[in-house]
Amino acid sequence: MLKLNKLLYLSTDRQVFSDEIEPTPDQRDELAQAKNDIRDHLRSGIAAATVSLLGMPRQVEPRFRTQGSWSYKTCVQPPYMPPQEMDWDFGVYLPVEVWEEKGPPHAMAKAYFLLVEGLLKKLCEEKKWALLPGKATCIRVKIASWGHIDVPLYAAPAEQFAQIRERAMNKSWSSSVHDSAALSESVEFGELPQQLWEDLDCVMLATRSGEWIPSDPEHVSRWFNDRVEQHSEQLRRICRYAKAWRDHRWPNGGGPTSVAIMIAIAQKFIPQPGRDDIAFENSMRLFSEAIKTDIREAGIDQGKEAFNRLSPQEREDVSSKAALCAAAIEQARNRADYQKQLAIADMRDHLGDRIPTDEELVDTETAVAAILAVAPKLVVPPVVRATSAG
Repeated sequence: MLKLNKLLYLSTDRQVFSDEIEPTPDQRDELAQAKNDIRDHLRSGIAAATVSLLGMPRQVEPRFRTQGSWSYKTCVQPPYMPPQEMDWDFGVYLPVEVWEEKGPPHAMAKAYFLLVEGLLKKLCEEKKWALLPGKATCIRVKIASWGHIDVPLYAAPAEQFAQIRERAMNKSWSSSVHDSAALSESVEFGELPQQLWEDLDCVMLATRSGEWIPSDPEHVSRWFNDRVEQHSEQLRRICRYAKAWRDHRWPNGGGPTSVAIMIAIAQKFIPQPGRDDIAFENSMRLFSEAIKTDIREAGIDQGKEAFNRLSPQEREDVSSKAALCAAAIEQARNRADYQKQLAIADMRDHLGDRIPTDEELVDTETAVAAILAVAPKLVVPPVVRATSAG
């Protein structure tokens, strides 16, 4: 049997799969700079219109937050750019003083959406970017052939923002999960530290149709980061491998969403210390079953939202491809020592040519190690009937 872990992850300067799928520093910088340009443009533009267009009693400034894969460090670089793209999810949060029974004033949602879209249209003209219309729950700004910024629009009670901003300005914050320096964030310009967002307990999302819907991305982020803390950073890496697998198998788009992948894998993840190959194989086998379901999680929203948006036919297709990936990894691991190149080819068939071809990265596994690497299976305990002595 073979150990394929070093093809995926190696804690040295040598480039392997986990390094190849990482966004480059230049890509990160360009997306972060575009995010900051959007932040600065919207900060003043929204504030100037809060009274005249949004009907608020006084002028307020919006707050901003990097969300999604850049926030919890699961962003990967797709192999085919274009047509595939990297995205940065950048939420705009409006502090609202008037709060009705089911959220902010109903008419404000449409006005808010149109205001921000108009402001971004002007910025796109200045920057030679493209504003892509039609998204129902965000505004998309394409900054390059390979990347875009998605801008969802939220509202939350103003008094909660006042409390957390005071905390943010009075304390130095740091986080191993959400790196504000890496994301080029600034409290001074309305971007609050990650730890403080959970203090918002009533967040509403504005839609293009003019509706407010409950939607707090912090719930997903907090749940996932708790799972990483529980299972180690290996979970985060496995989710990134699965996203890279998705991008390789669906070069023109499609397949499971990143959130569906992340939640489904995290729900039943079993760590395999030092063996990303086995952890990935097991996760893809479990994912092939999970993707047939709606994928709900009580720890996020009491299981209310179905995170799997695929049709029944699409679910079967994804399930089949995930099962094939797991089988290919198992086949690769079970090859003989002289078949290392065939094992590498097995991996590249399902993950692409960013898997290195160097045989030195493939080790031979001892029989004892192979037995220890098998995940324990749960068995039903035997029934012990009551007896009496004598």
